[in-house]
Amino acid sequence: MDNDATASQVADEFFADYTRALLDRDPAAIADRYAVPVLIAFPGQLIAVSDASQTVEFFASAIGQYDAVSSASTDIRIAAATPVSIWADVGWTYDSHPGERNMYQLVQTADGWRIGVLTPLDS
Repeated sequence: MDNDATASQVADEFFADYTRALLDRDPAAIADRYAVPVLIAFPGQLIAVSDASQTVEFFASAIGQYDAVSSASTDIRIAAATPVSIWADVGWTYDSHPGERNMYQLVQTADGWRIGVLTPLDS
C-alpha cells in the first residue's frame, strides 16, 4: 500500500471493481481479482486454487446465481492491515437484500491487490 492509500481506500476501490465485474457477469474479470495460488476456506472444505483457469471456470459456472441481481453493495470492515495484506470483512447486499458475508485477505502482488484467501462467514 503506498503512503497515500489507506487500507480502507484500497479495499473500497478493490471491491468497487469486483462489484462491477460481478454485475457485468464477467467471469474472467471476477477471476482476475484473485491471486494464484488462492485458498478458499469453505466450511469443512479447503480448496487450493493453483491455476487461474480454475477460478474462471468456477465463476463461469456460478454466475447464473446472480442473473436476477441488478444492484450490489458492500459493507467493508477492515479487521487488520499490513503494507502487503488487508483482511476485509465484507457483507454483500444484493438488490437491497442481505446476501453473503466473507472475510477476504487481500494480498499485494506484482499485478496489484488480489484475493489470497477467502473465508465465508455467518451473516
